[in-house]
Amino acid sequence: MTEFEEFAYALLDQLSVELNEEKEITNSKTKADQAFASKINFEDIESICNRLFSDMSKKITEFTGIPVSQTRVEFPELVEFKQLKGRKVYPTKESAEFVDQLFTAIANEDVQKISELAEKQTFRYLVYSTYAKGYISQISTTYGDFYESVIYLNKFILSSYPQIILYKQGEPYESRFDQVNSGYIGALKMTIFEEQIHSIQNNLYNINKDAVSEVNAINEELAKIILNLDDAAIKNLYNYLQLPEVPDEYPIAKRANLFFVLNPDNFIVQVLGPDVMTFTKVTIDPKISEMIPQLLDIYQRWLKPIQAHHAAFTAMEGMAEFAVKNILREDQDFKNYLVTFANSDISSYQVRKSMGTDFTEYIFAKLGHDTYKTLIANPPTTRELKNPESYLNRK
Repeated sequence: MTEFEEFAYALLDQLSVELNEEKEITNSKTKADQAFASKINFEDIESICNRLFSDMSKKITEFTGIPVSQTRVEFPELVEFKQLKGRKVYPTKESAEFVDQLFTAIANEDVQKISELAEKQTFRYLVYSTYAKGYISQISTTYGDFYESVIYLNKFILSSYPQIILYKQGEPYESRFDQVNSGYIGALKMTIFEEQIHSIQNNLYNINKDAVSEVNAINEELAKIILNLDDAAIKNLYNYLQLPEVPDEYPIAKRANLFFVLNPDNFIVQVLGPDVMTFTKVTIDPKISEMIPQLLDIYQRWLKPIQAHHAAFTAMEGMAEFAVKNILREDQDFKNYLVTFANSDISSYQVRKSMGTDFTEYIFAKLGHDTYKTLIANPPTTRELKNPESYLNRK
């Protein structure tokens, strides 16, 4: 077995929990369908979406003051949704085709294709394979997503969970159907509202996309540098960083491990902590800098786009959750979603905290319905997210 085939098997092994969960969802839905026969039927998500979308768009416009455009809605199956996740990585333009091929191969569990991609474009594989676990592991908890003017609803999950939940509640199914069905509609309402909010955040969306793409370009640069290090430099770095040894017959694996360790998303955050998102300057161990002279410059250039991504993404998510909290606070379908799907309740949901939601709430208390127009046109910085009063004072 080649190094690259081992990379492929190792990557799929890292995803084994998620892949097994997907198989379990499929099996559970089949059992539910068999148990229900033709007695229990949930309306398909396309029909519900078509029925709800216009009215929900009006509510978003009323709440934010921003009209929801005629956004297209699509309903991808599992493989297609994983391909979408690859595009949401926002690779550099030159790497877009590679990433699409990689995530398609991962979605199809195609070991040969993954290993082929790793061998032919190793520096890209090092950068973009790191996204796979984080992005694909979220599939079972991701109901929808927004990408390039299109709202995508996760058909695999949304068409499976209602049946599975009702089946697990046990008989009599007919008497339990109404609450589960209401929760199913509540899940769709929440998802559509969230993605409609994302669809109006054009400026924030573009800032985030450009920032992530710039981070990826920097990581590609680092991957090339590490792959080109000679054996002596690799050995010295392994000894200094006290990394577990990799046999000499795996030269690419040695460099891959070093890349994963020195990747700024890992190394800088581990060394400096989450407060690095408010720093203007980074420092690194002079010994490491001596062995890789380009490293400090790479880390310093990484700081600006990673902070732009963090600020934009946090604001985008916070604005969406704040809207859902306010628009659906009295909605019975949403309340049933929380009970039947999320094992929670409306009280717990309303007090749930996140930096972006808390920031949006603070600004909304001051600016009211102008909040969304203001935040989209004038995005907060990472420092302002932690101190929303400073955001108001700089206006």
